Amino acid sequence: MSTPELQQHTSEDFGRFIRSWIQNPLAIGALAPSGRLLAKRMARGLDENARVIELGAGTGTVTQALLDAGVKPENLYLVERDQHFLGILARRFPNCPLVATDALHLAKHFGNELGSFDFVISGLPLLLFTPQQRRRLIGQVFDVLKPTGVLHQFTYGARCPLDRDLREHLGIERSLIGFAALNLPPAFVYRFARV
Repeated sequence: MSTPELQQHTSEDFGRFIRSWIQNPLAIGALAPSGRLLAKRMARGLDENARVIELGAGTGTVTQALLDAGVKPENLYLVERDQHFLGILARRFPNCPLVATDALHLAKHFGNELGSFDFVISGLPLLLFTPQQRRRLIGQVFDVLKPTGVLHQFTYGARCPLDRDLREHLGIERSLIGFAALNLPPAFVYRFARV
């Protein structure tokens, strides 16, 4: 069990988040780490038996919510490319497997485990991706998911981050499962699953 001080963001962690945003705002996509209410909405429907990949784990707010929902640390794979965030995640969640890569290389890193995950939880700024990057990423997400697997994605935009053409091409449907009005900025949470 982690100590309360490790469950909270330290001022150093928050400072690292802000510095990363200043250096590359398009890669980070937010002005602040995800809020607790948003994180809880992202964890909706998960349980202790779920195998989960979290994309863009950042400083770990959503990670903590996933663990609080009952996901076992050894079944929660944290995908992050920023070396500073990886250090924060390693300190806060030493029992979660860390995958130091860009999410666009998901299939490469999970090639031996395709079709074996129940959830992919994504905090990536999909609206800032090119259409080709979105198609590539989401195709890989559904490659690693079981046939009944689900993607949870939050977005700050007022529209769904996966357009109708892409959803139809991949054979997935969407549902809006939450809105975090007090998050900075406010965020919508979508659930995507195969039709």
